[in-house]
Amino acid sequence: MGRGETNAQKKRKRQSGANLPANGSPAAVASDAVDTSKPTAVFKPTKGREWTVSVALPGSIIANAQSHELRTSMAGHIARALSVFCVDEVIIFSDGNIPNSNKRHHNRAHSHGHYADSSEDEYTGASDPDHFLVHLLSYLETPPHLRRHLFPLHPNLRTAGTLPSLDLPHHLRTDEWCPFREGVTKEGGAGTTLVEAGLRIPVTVDAEIPPKTRVTLKFDESAEAANQNNASPEIKAEAVNPNEPREEGGYYWGFNVRRAASLSDVFTECAYDGGYDVTIGTSERGSSVESLYADSEDEQKVGKFNHLLIVFGGVAGLEVAVKNDQEFQRLQVTEAKEVFDRWIDVCPGQGSRTIRTEEAVWIGLMGLRRLVVSNDGQ
Repeated sequence: MGRGETNAQKKRKRQSGANLPANGSPAAVASDAVDTSKPTAVFKPTKGREWTVSVALPGSIIANAQSHELRTSMAGHIARALSVFCVDEVIIFSDGNIPNSNKRHHNRAHSHGHYADSSEDEYTGASDPDHFLVHLLSYLETPPHLRRHLFPLHPNLRTAGTLPSLDLPHHLRTDEWCPFREGVTKEGGAGTTLVEAGLRIPVTVDAEIPPKTRVTLKFDESAEAANQNNASPEIKAEAVNPNEPREEGGYYWGFNVRRAASLSDVFTECAYDGGYDVTIGTSERGSSVESLYADSEDEQKVGKFNHLLIVFGGVAGLEVAVKNDQEFQRLQVTEAKEVFDRWIDVCPGQGSRTIRTEEAVWIGLMGLRRLVVSNDGQ
C-alpha cells in the first residue's frame, strides 16, 4: 500500500483549492480579482496644497522609558503615526521636566550638512531626551538610501534599523519614478553639482551646492527617459524648495523636525507666515473632540485653517509645560487651556487611568482626521 500524503502536500492542495471558484475550474477565476500581493493604499496626489498640519509633543516622554529599546520603539510609534496621518511638521519641546532643557537646536529636514550634533558620540537617550527624539525622527523620515550619507554612526541609532519602515511617498525605490525626489549632494564644480538620488547614476544640478546637503529635486519629462536609457551619460534635475512637492505637486513629502526650548517657543518660532492660525491643546480635562465639528452654545465649529497645530502633553500633561514656561509666567497665564484656541479631550470616557503620549498621538490624529479631510475639500 502506498504512503499517504504528507502534511505539506495536503496544505498545498488546500491553498490551491482556495484560489478556485466553486466549480473548481481555473478558467472561471474572476479577472478582476484583487491582487493582495502588493499594497493598494499608495498615496496618490490630487492637487497642490499650501495648508499644513503640525504636531508638538515634549521630549520628556523619552525620559520616562526604562531602556534604550523602549525609547527607540516609542520614537518609532510616533514616527509611524505622523506618517500615516500625513503630518507636515513635528516640534519636540521641553516641558521643564528633563535635564539640559535650556539646550536649543533646530533641525530642518533639508538643512545643509548631516544631522547637527550627530558628530558627538554621546548617547542622549538619558541625558537629553529632546535631542534623542529629534535625532530618531529625523533619521526615520530620511529616505533610506540617503541615511548613510547624512547620519554618521551614533549610539542613538544603534537599534533604529529594527523599527518598521515609514514607507513615505519620497522613500522611492530605484525603479520607481516621480517628478520629485530627495537627494544628497556629492562633489561639484564649474557651476554644477552631482546629487546622489538613488537612481542608476548621480543626478546633475546646474548650481553649486555644498557637499552632504540634502536637497529636493524636480525632474522634467526628459529626465525619466534619460534614466531608462542606460546609454545616457547624464540625468538632469533642478534643486527646488522642499515645500514644492506639497504645494505644486500635491504630494505628502514627509515631516519636518524642529526642536523648541519651551512650549512658548513652539508658537513664536513657527516657520510659517502668519504662524499657526488654529491651535488645539489636548487634555483629559478638555471638551469632547466632537465639539470641533458642530456648533454649540459654548464653542463654534472649527472652519478652514492654513496652519493647524496639535499639541500633546507629557506624563504630567500640558499644565506642567505651561507652568514651567517663563514666557507664559511673564504673560500671567494661569490655565493651560488659555494658550490654545481649543482644549480637547481626544478620548472621552477612557478605560485606563492614563493614556501614554505615543498612544494619544494615534488616537488624537484619528479623531481630528475629519477636520483635516474637510479642510482639503473646502
